Amino acid sequence: MDLSLEIFSLILFFGACFAGLIGSLTGLGGGVIVIPLLTLGFGVDMRYAIGAALVTSIATSSGAAAAYIKEGITNVRIGMFLEIATTTGAVIGAIVAMYLDKVYIAIIFGCVLIFSAVRSVMKKEDNIDYSAPGDKLGITLKLNGSYPTKDGKEESYNVHNVIGGYSLMTLAGVLSGLLGIGSGALKVLAMDTAMKIPFKVSTTTSNFMVGVTAAASAVIYLQRGYIDPGLAMPIVVGVLIGAFFGSKILPRTNVKKLRLLFSVVIFFLAISMIYNGLTGKL
Repeated sequence: MDLSLEIFSLILFFGACFAGLIGSLTGLGGGVIVIPLLTLGFGVDMRYAIGAALVTSIATSSGAAAAYIKEGITNVRIGMFLEIATTTGAVIGAIVAMYLDKVYIAIIFGCVLIFSAVRSVMKKEDNIDYSAPGDKLGITLKLNGSYPTKDGKEESYNVHNVIGGYSLMTLAGVLSGLLGIGSGALKVLAMDTAMKIPFKVSTTTSNFMVGVTAAASAVIYLQRGYIDPGLAMPIVVGVLIGAFFGSKILPRTNVKKLRLLFSVVIFFLAISMIYNGLTGKL
């Protein structure tokens, strides 16, 4: 069934609103919804979908990061430090994506999302002592911080395993350039699991970082002609609106329910992407 340009743009807009909301709440950047929407829903070429998703990731980061910083949840020093790793990896990943078959990209995309969903569900935040002595390097770089809780109190935390987190961030950057997902999935996991940073701080700091990481790889896609302004425009507007509402919801959100939402959505999309990649429908 052929859709008019107006109907197509409207569907993309509402899909992007949902993507922005989920991306803002989980730190994923919205690309995990946008790419399946374009490839599975409208048959858009994988690389054009990734190009639009990278622009989307930049928009999500811009829409939510300022609100989170104002509320005092984001750790800017951690974000700036880890962006060195993700930006380097993003350029490498974008170059690899230009030569890798889109079927393999779809399968890798799905596997990364399934891994993220499983790890998120298995995480037991309540058993973690965030005030335990942290990494000496974290102290040297002044990465430790605090964030406001629901009752208005300040909860302090110490950063652990800085080198391990930095290494995972490099991999996250590679996947960002390769898959166009803003690398939020691995960024949150690296900060939440490896560096033992509270989940809300991880997601908000990831949002802060996503824009820079996506911009680094988006340059490569733009040079190769894989970013279509007509495709990206309604998505960017929708994502900004969704990200705005997401930034208002997160401070009052139950973390366990947030993890469950995060996991169910991306697990479903991951299975769809892998199936269509293996059957050659992309």
